Amino acid sequence: MDLKGFDRPDQPSATGALPAGSRSVKVMIAGGFGTGKTTMVRSVSDIKPLTTEETLTQASIDVDHLIGVTDKQETTVSLDFGRIGLNEQLVLYLFGTPGQERFWFLWNGLFKGALGAVVLVDTRRLASSFRAIEEMERQDVPFVIALNVFPDSKEHPVEEIREALDISPHTPIVACDARDKASSRDVLIALIRHLKERSAAVLESR
Repeated sequence: MDLKGFDRPDQPSATGALPAGSRSVKVMIAGGFGTGKTTMVRSVSDIKPLTTEETLTQASIDVDHLIGVTDKQETTVSLDFGRIGLNEQLVLYLFGTPGQERFWFLWNGLFKGALGAVVLVDTRRLASSFRAIEEMERQDVPFVIALNVFPDSKEHPVEEIREALDISPHTPIVACDARDKASSRDVLIALIRHLKERSAAVLESR
């Protein structure tokens, strides 16, 4: 996997067209309900993102668990889609997954062809992202953990988070603000670096 020079800033085309000779990569943005997946796709995408958010209603109270996110008014019911060029050679297609359990059946199709993933975690509700992590491991999709910092989030040592999430010491953990384009872009760069290191390790082991 040749991703040399991926961290050079790209100037996307004003028309939204892909640069000539660019390589496209599918990346998943996953996590629990209300962890900031749609927000990240919206903030970082070079194009107007496709979102499938619907208003939460009284009818969903018994099936959508709003503990810790009681002020949330909309929810993704299918997927979010965006695109970002990290440089002239590398373009990421971003697919945000729905977080609620009733939409998990969509995940298998969304993960097909994904090179890697970002798992967004709300440190106030770690358990909300357990399912996403389990799915990454089950489908053998390399991922990074992105700790989305909310205004009332408490700071925790990285190793404490790693132990609580029960993830490998080789899985990167980074903090971010999903509302901020530069911060979200840094998370994606961390993922590409992780993929590159994994690829190099595989080649060395042969």
